[in-house]
Amino acid sequence: MKIRLAAAGLAIAMLTASASAQMASHAPTMVSKQTTSSAVKTVAKVNGVSLTDRDLLQEMYSIFPYARQHNGFPKAMEADIRKGAMQMIVFDELVYQQAKRQNVTLPAGSMDRALYSFRKQFSSREEYQDYLKKEAQGSEQVVKDRLRRSLIIDGYLKSEVKDKSQVSLVEARAYYDKNRTRFSYKESFAFQSISMMPPAGANAEILKDAKRRADEALHQAKATKNYQEFGLLAEKISEDDFRVNMGDHRAVEREQLPDVIVKKMLAMQPGEISDVVQLDQSFTIFRLNGHLPAGTRKFGEVKDQLRQQLQKDKEDRLRAALDVRLRKGARVEEFE
Repeated sequence: MKIRLAAAGLAIAMLTASASAQMASHAPTMVSKQTTSSAVKTVAKVNGVSLTDRDLLQEMYSIFPYARQHNGFPKAMEADIRKGAMQMIVFDELVYQQAKRQNVTLPAGSMDRALYSFRKQFSSREEYQDYLKKEAQGSEQVVKDRLRRSLIIDGYLKSEVKDKSQVSLVEARAYYDKNRTRFSYKESFAFQSISMMPPAGANAEILKDAKRRADEALHQAKATKNYQEFGLLAEKISEDDFRVNMGDHRAVEREQLPDVIVKKMLAMQPGEISDVVQLDQSFTIFRLNGHLPAGTRKFGEVKDQLRQQLQKDKEDRLRAALDVRLRKGARVEEFE
């Protein structure tokens, strides 16, 4: 569970051990200092319960936290961020109301632990009291109510979504066997390059000079003994875009490389350095770091990541289905 409460102008993220993977704030009335100077505006009602522009802004910050450092949201993204935040705060309220209807209770001691964890975020008792005064009407009970709401929402989502999203090793294996093509990979080569790249339309004299510089670079490249030394040389003298990353192209599929490069790489061993290769008007030297033939990843290599992905997909489906179910019969109003 993640709860965001503002203090001294910064939102404080409080994570409890019971549900640290939850993404939503679940805290509609917890605001930032940036919003305290203006009147609260209702942006939505869920069965008559008001959600405010402060609730919405907090969730927008949750979706795009960089807005705090960049004085706002990117204009091209703001509408989508607002829409997503609105959907989230409405969903939270629907979940909370449903949990109350089902008389969901909290485990013994969970409120005390949550309140203790939250207080620890403040550097002093005075800072905490200042927070209470500015953001909680001077009452610790307001904070407790917000924490309780968050814990109830997280508890309900855990039982209705998280716990039901678990994927066993047997299920993951069955998916793997049925979708083996998803785990296949094409032949690829990992390499670094050093290139001399004359401008387009360069005359014979400029091309001759580029070839001369490439020959000099080859002499230096052949003297390098490992990935690091070749990379540092690439950063120093190469003219292609990969120079900023030690000349490293990572793994490139065979079909994406020119035939002349593939032919040379097939004749090389990892660690070997090619001669100068001319490609159109550029002159390139490359160091082969690895050759990976086409194949299929074994289940043991992918099982952990596969289970995580299948669980996430299942969780997303269950959350979406829960949202649809809770909205049926609910009165949801959204305002500009």
